[in-house]
Formats: sequence, C-alpha cells, structure tokens
Amino acid sequence: MLPGVPLLSFIIWLPVFAGLVCLFIGDKSPRAGRWVAMVATLTTFALSLPLWADFDRSTAAMQFVERLPWIGAINAWYHLGIDGFSLPLIVLTTFITPLVVVAGWRVIEDRPAQYMAAFLMLEGLMIGVFAALDGMLFYVFWEAMLIPMFLIIGIWGGARRVYATIKFFLYTFLGSVLMLVALVYLYLKTGTYDLQDFYAVQLTHTEQLCIFLAFFAAFAVKIPMVPVHTWLPDAHVEAPTGGSVILAAIMLKLGGYGFIRFALPITPDAAAELDWLVISLSLVAVAYIGLVALVQQDMKKLIAYSSIAHMGFVTLGLFLTWGIFRNTGSLEGAGTAINGAMIQMVSHGLISGAMFLCVGVMYDRLHTREISAYGGVINTMPKFGAFMVLFAMANAGLPGTSGFVGEFLVILASYKANFWFAFVAALTLIFGAAYTLWLVKRVIFGEVGNDSVGAMKDLSPREFSVLGILAVAVLALGVYPKPLTDVMAPSVQLLVQQMTTTKLPTSLSPMENAE
Repeated sequence: MLPGVPLLSFIIWLPVFAGLVCLFIGDKSPRAGRWVAMVATLTTFALSLPLWADFDRSTAAMQFVERLPWIGAINAWYHLGIDGFSLPLIVLTTFITPLVVVAGWRVIEDRPAQYMAAFLMLEGLMIGVFAALDGMLFYVFWEAMLIPMFLIIGIWGGARRVYATIKFFLYTFLGSVLMLVALVYLYLKTGTYDLQDFYAVQLTHTEQLCIFLAFFAAFAVKIPMVPVHTWLPDAHVEAPTGGSVILAAIMLKLGGYGFIRFALPITPDAAAELDWLVISLSLVAVAYIGLVALVQQDMKKLIAYSSIAHMGFVTLGLFLTWGIFRNTGSLEGAGTAINGAMIQMVSHGLISGAMFLCVGVMYDRLHTREISAYGGVINTMPKFGAFMVLFAMANAGLPGTSGFVGEFLVILASYKANFWFAFVAALTLIFGAAYTLWLVKRVIFGEVGNDSVGAMKDLSPREFSVLGILAVAVLALGVYPKPLTDVMAPSVQLLVQQMTTTKLPTSLSPMENAE
C-alpha cells in the first residue's frame, strides 16, 4: 500500500459516488447502471484487501488513521481508523455487496440502475460506520444508511412494503435519537466527539446508567434483541432478496459493533451492573425465538427469526465477562466469549446471506415463499439442493462450518460464567437443528411436490457462482478460523481491559464492585 493514501476514504466514498453515477444513468441505460455497480463493488472489495494484508496484528492501536477538520464549531472531526473489530466487518461488507449485485443482475427489472445505486450508497455508509472514530461522524453515517434501506424495501419490496419500511425506520430511528442524546452529553463532558476522549472520561454511576441505557436502546434495536425485534421479520419478508441479504449479513452486525465500540468501553460499570439484563434477553432470544422459528410457514420469516436467535449469541458473548469473574474469580475465558461473539457476527453474515439468496433463487422460479408450495426440489435442482443443505447445516451449527465456531466458543465461555447460561445457550443446537432440518425436509427432500416444482430449472452459472463463493467462505472459516482470531486478538485484550477498568470517580473497579 502506498504511504499516505487515504484508503479508508476511498473505500467509503467510491461506492457512494458510483451510486450517484447510477442515479444519473437512471433508466437511460439499465445495462450501464448494472456494470457501474459491478465494477464499483469489485473495486471496493479489491481496495479492502490491502487493509487485511497490511494490518498490524501485534497491536490494538487504530490503524490506517485519517483525521481532517470537519465541523469546527462543535470540534467534530472527519476521523477514520480501524482495529481488529472493525476490519473483519468492513471486509465482510465489501465481500457481500458484489454478490448482491450479481444476484440481482437479471432479477430486478424495475429501475435497476436506481436499485444498484441504493446498494452502492448503503455499502459506503455502512463502511463509514465501522471506520468512524468521531462520535458525530459515526452518528451521521449511522442515520444516513437508513435512507437507502428504507428505499430498497419501500420501492422494490412486497405487497406490505410500506408498512414494513415505516416500521423499520421508526424502530431504528427512535433508538438512534437516544444515542444522539448520549453523544451530546459526552461532548459536553469532554469538549470533543473523539472516541479516545470518551474512553478516558470519568463518569458517575448515574451518568453511566443513563448513557448505557441510551446506547442500549439504539444497539438493541439494530441487532435486534427481544422485545424490540418485531420489525425484523416484517422487513425481511417484504424486502427484495438483496435487501434481505444486506440486512441480515451486515446491518444487524452494526448493533453488536456499537456495543463493542461505545457501550462497553465507555460505561463499563453500568454494563457490569446490568449484564444480567442483557444476558437474560440474549438467552430468551436463543431459546424462545428458536421455538418461534420452528412454527413459521414462510421461508423468509423462518430465517429472520433464526437470525434473531443467532444474534443472541453475540450479545451473550459480549456481556459474559463479569459473570465469568464472579464465578471463577479470574477473567480467563472473557476473551474466548468476545472472540466467539465476533466470529458469530462474521459467520452469521455469510450463512444468513446465503440462506436468503437460496430463498431468492426459489422465489424467482415459483414466486412464493410458502414452505407448503415446495417439496422434492432436489429432484429437479440437484446443484441448488446441495448448496441449500450445506447452508442449512451451517445454520444449525454443524462442526466444520463457520456456524459451529462462534456458538461453541460462546457456550464454552457461558459454562465458566454459569452452568445454566451454558445449558440454555446450548438449546440452540437442538432448536436450530429442529427448525433448519424441518425446513430442508419439507422443501428439498421427498417426492416432487407439484408440477410447478417439477418444472423448476437448476442453478444458472450466475447463481452457481454466487452460492459457490459463499460456500467456500463458510467452509474456510469453519475449518480454519485462526486468521480471523489473530486479527482480533489484541483488540479483544484491550476491550477486556476497558470493560474491567472503572470509569467511576472512586477507586472501585467493576470487578471490585462485583465482589
């Protein structure tokens, strides 16, 4: 990489400007709009690879830092940088988006250039969230990315798209307003929006509780956690396939990333005091939502509820640190829990994206997502059936796939915190297998369900390439997760240190308070 090159800015703004080009092209040349999107997303992915190659795995310090004046009146800066938490999520974003473009290449016939423009802008804004080191810049990216997704669901969605998109916007926007209040309060305390200053400031018990709850409102909705999860199934069912892929694979991860970047290091004492609440809600998601998924008749809705259950592992892993200390008297295992949460985020991005793409393949042929409309698909689509079964097994946490690694690490760490935490968390291995195998049995195996299924054609080269790339990624992460854990290791250690260092004006730490 050339020294001094603002690589993060290129990765953020290249897809945004390419999206503007697609908007300018509009309906004049749909083919040109598609190719602009393809070239832009592939270039963005190629530019993200030097981030991974040149990343220093021996330090938790922010790297590839850019800092320029932005809004002088409030001391807000255009401040970018990445660490071991943001790098994997940025690469995941740049990896998934070209696949979404390819998947929608022939499917989207109504205003395809505008469709591609929305995804390009969404990609740049999501990368901006992961790279922002200024609180106000983070908030601007966080809110701005709602607009493209609002349009994707509202314009190219299903029959109830208006209801779903307004519900999605209201839930996420209202939670974000509370986050803005917390950021402004921290600005008044520090005189800046710089995250490093936020990490250093001391806060009273009441201040931490209020700030933590404000952050919790924003990030819990985005994950989403029970009971603010009801917007997600509606959004997934009504969104076009590409919208569901990005929503599940990337946007849900923003909530987990927000906890890592803001709530845990800024308000560690409040997080330690309220860890029981987050752990309880996470276990409800893991167990109860798995049962809800089991009775769904719409394939997209089943996968949506599955996403809520799997994201419960993320919040469970992030908040186990204090429980591990209370039970064992040491922090051994805290890093394992956070590693598991991060691997779960990346893995879920790959698996859920693949599952929604599989549903999209079937929907393009039969124009229904009802499970009862299918049966014996593997008889007419053997290549597709093989991919669908692989991703379903990964979704159920089969060893050798990426779905197993994160869940296993979190369950292992849960046992060190509390046996019953581990017991409830492990139920997902039963419930996940139940609803996933039930889906596969009814849709893929058995006799051909009807003449429409009998007439279905197997994967096109375009569809095969998209699902094949995802299959390789799922297997590679499942067999050899070490490159990912190596990137995260110093950042995980720093986060554990931040979480166990008091921000109270007194000398008591969260660990001492726990005792």
